[in-house]
Amino acid sequence: MKIRTIAAVLILPVISIAALCVPYGCLGKQETADDPANALYRDASLPVEDRVSDLLSRMTLNEKCGQMALVERMFLKQDDHIREYGIGGILSGGGSAPHPNTPGSWIGMIDSFQAMALSTRLAVPIIYGSDAVHGNNNLAGAVIFPHNIGLGATRDPKLVEDIGRITAIEMTGAGMHWNFAPCLAVPQNERWGRTYEGYSEYAPLVSELGIAYIRGLQGPLNVNEPVSVIASAKHYLGDGGTLNGKDRGNTIATEEKIREVYLAPYKAAVKAGTKSVMVSFSSLNGKQMHAHRRFITDILKGELGFEGFVVSDWGGIDFIAPRYRDCVRESVLAGIDMVMIPDKYEEFLLTLKALVTEGDIPMERIDDAVSRILRVKFSSGIFETPYAEKSTARLIGCEEHRIKAREAVSKSLVVLKNRNNILPLSKKIKSIFVAGKSADSIGNQCGGWTLTWQGLSDTTIPGTSILEAIRNAVSPATRVSYSENGTGGKGHDVAVVVIGELPYAEMYGDKENINLSVVDADAVDNCRKEGLPVVVILVSGRPMIVTDYIAGWDAFIAAWLPGTEGAGVADILFGNVKPSGKLPYSWPKNSAQLPVNYGDEVYEPLFPFGFGLTFQ
Repeated sequence: MKIRTIAAVLILPVISIAALCVPYGCLGKQETADDPANALYRDASLPVEDRVSDLLSRMTLNEKCGQMALVERMFLKQDDHIREYGIGGILSGGGSAPHPNTPGSWIGMIDSFQAMALSTRLAVPIIYGSDAVHGNNNLAGAVIFPHNIGLGATRDPKLVEDIGRITAIEMTGAGMHWNFAPCLAVPQNERWGRTYEGYSEYAPLVSELGIAYIRGLQGPLNVNEPVSVIASAKHYLGDGGTLNGKDRGNTIATEEKIREVYLAPYKAAVKAGTKSVMVSFSSLNGKQMHAHRRFITDILKGELGFEGFVVSDWGGIDFIAPRYRDCVRESVLAGIDMVMIPDKYEEFLLTLKALVTEGDIPMERIDDAVSRILRVKFSSGIFETPYAEKSTARLIGCEEHRIKAREAVSKSLVVLKNRNNILPLSKKIKSIFVAGKSADSIGNQCGGWTLTWQGLSDTTIPGTSILEAIRNAVSPATRVSYSENGTGGKGHDVAVVVIGELPYAEMYGDKENINLSVVDADAVDNCRKEGLPVVVILVSGRPMIVTDYIAGWDAFIAAWLPGTEGAGVADILFGNVKPSGKLPYSWPKNSAQLPVNYGDEVYEPLFPFGFGLTFQ
């Protein structure tokens, strides 16, 4: 029998209020301690907007600020800070993974974070995000698809939708809710180190494939998909047009070009229902995008009618002003709803609350931001199913997914030269000499954003290298030899030389010179010196300058960054699949010509946008 004494009744409200105080300040006057156990927002049958309104009305300022914080898992000082601060989201940056890097470890980690979030007064779940930009690439054993540049070459929206769907399955199988993809950049200069993250230099193609990928991740509009993740169209706005291709640089463009080239894919993404948009590190006509109220609030949310939430990039608000207080104020007033901090979350929360209590940020702006975040959490079903969907873990890296990735590889390859119809090669050819540093490196095939941020050439990733794929494709009687530097090939019937770039990602991929390396040129020349006809396969994140060499090559294939399934390359080499890939970017003649893009007044590339050969 439970009997409360008068003293207990009198002291209970004091204890309850004290329990709600968190380290970044005491509760303000609007903050209440009502019992939300039977609150309307818990009723999944109610309209989303009713649930958002009810939950928002119950939230304290501390709880609202917490929802606006997105923290990197490695920077959590202690796991229960999720509960203490009511943090709204956790993420894994490139290469940030639990140990061991298995689906079970991911599920255990994310579910433990979720348990912390659900132990708060209002039990608002977190969303867990990751850069799964070509498959669930932070997870060991996941299928790695071609990077977006290769998907742009396929011109196949149904294929791209399938890839989005598979990525969603392999993310939910590891407990993740939110993908920082697709990248909707429209790269205009191959010097930019993120060129491979863009589908094409041509905005309509970017829009078409971006829509398809969003549909794959989230499911069709107004359809309740049992397995889906939140998409994040990025990086808003103009990141692909920076001066000289400098990452995080400045894009100088007229209003007409901004709308026609850079804004168009986001207009399409909003119409397709993307639930979040990530802001770019770059500037637009000298104004940092993280502080650009006109394009974030007036145009994205107002003119385009975007109803999801806007998230900043990694520490992106920090560069707005010398004082951190001004960085927080300007970014939130500009329209950023959730801030990827990713580390100094205590300072951020203290600063944000102070700005609100002192009147520098109106409560209406905070309520708008939190409403948008809650709207996405409700509409995505995370309140009803906050914990991992363990049944899909068994599908991670499965054969069905690898078959789809192999199809994507074969459709992404662009045959640029085929002298005397040397391709396709016969599977019964007597001997093949394989050379080049990327012939037996799945890490090089995958490129950046693969298990680590920048990628690694020697990463051990389940899959098939191009060399292995060639060996698997030919007759048992065919002799296949390999030499990385291309020496020792005399007597073979043909050389297949796989050259290109080493892995890189943002910032570190910016290059003034996109010529072939001396090592690559020598590997091809060594084969030619032995009198062999050469088939050159270029593994790269962008078109490269090959003008001085291509005359001596018998065949030339742009393979981009194909991912784990090298068998798709062999499918083209040996004619299992007729090549259908078309250039998603104009191929420059020389560095002095850069940038060169479809529609230029003077347009004289080595190979034009849309070029691609097939077999007779």
